[in-house]
Amino acid sequence: MNKSVYSLVLADEVVEAIDRMAYSMNTSRSNLINQILAERVSLMTPEMRMRQIFSEIEQLMDQRFLFIDQPSDSMIAIKSPVRYKYKPTLRYSLELSRDMQGKVGRLKVSFRTKSEQLTAAADGFFELWLKLENKYLRKVFPDGVPAQAENGRYTRDLYSPIAEHLSDKEIAEAVAGYIRLMDSCIQTYFDGLTEGRDRSDEIGAKYAAYVRTVTAVI
Repeated sequence: MNKSVYSLVLADEVVEAIDRMAYSMNTSRSNLINQILAERVSLMTPEMRMRQIFSEIEQLMDQRFLFIDQPSDSMIAIKSPVRYKYKPTLRYSLELSRDMQGKVGRLKVSFRTKSEQLTAAADGFFELWLKLENKYLRKVFPDGVPAQAENGRYTRDLYSPIAEHLSDKEIAEAVAGYIRLMDSCIQTYFDGLTEGRDRSDEIGAKYAAYVRTVTAVI
């Protein structure tokens, strides 16, 4: 959806009210006015679609996940606790693409900690995860999965060749499924550290099962 510059004559009181509302919604005046007008003429904007997808994702996640105040129209943040001695918290930040022409969005996963030992443990998991992604998605990404693991963080671009044809619910189900899978495998990995045993094979089996069923977003 293209955008152009237009001149509007508005009452000062209306602009003040719009500005207050835009500030509370962490968006701009222009974007809020655009949203209001789009709703009035029953037009779906990219921002409206992204909010709908985020709402669908929230409904698909269980009570383990805590949704943080939305940073912007295109981004949502989720927290999840990890059973481990440092009581770490995982943060998932999902930013959706406006046009969804192939690339659905970008997911960033990070541990909120200052512990070097925990960061090293997180790096161990993310390195394992990246190897699994490259192993099982080689046909889709022959040059390597679009992901990066470093300093207790994992950044992953999510793609679908048919993204523009997917419904909001289908995109939400695919993204939520990926997050749930990663969260479950992270917990399995840290349970293994607590138990003093390597559970990489179990994590690999979970990922392999996921790849056999995923059809939309990868």
